[in-house]
Amino acid sequence: MRGSFEVGRLEQVVTINVAVLLIVIVVLRLRRRTEARSRFDEKTTVAIVLALGVLLAPTPVGQGIATVLGQLTSGVTQASR
Repeated sequence: MRGSFEVGRLEQVVTINVAVLLIVIVVLRLRRRTEARSRFDEKTTVAIVLALGVLLAPTPVGQGIATVLGQLTSGVTQASR
């Protein structure tokens, strides 16, 4: 039982490190001027952001982001009524 806990914990650490790397890549890509980006660059950025979302979704950070966005959207919906 303890060995499987260690493996699960190791996988989570690796996932978070890859997520941090993807965040850095996205920030660097988005700092470029819009005119300097080709369609391929934009599609690549979208794919990287999608992969980042898949990595963050099951983590506590991803759950927190989902909760905040859910509260924000419900607040906007109620304000528009």
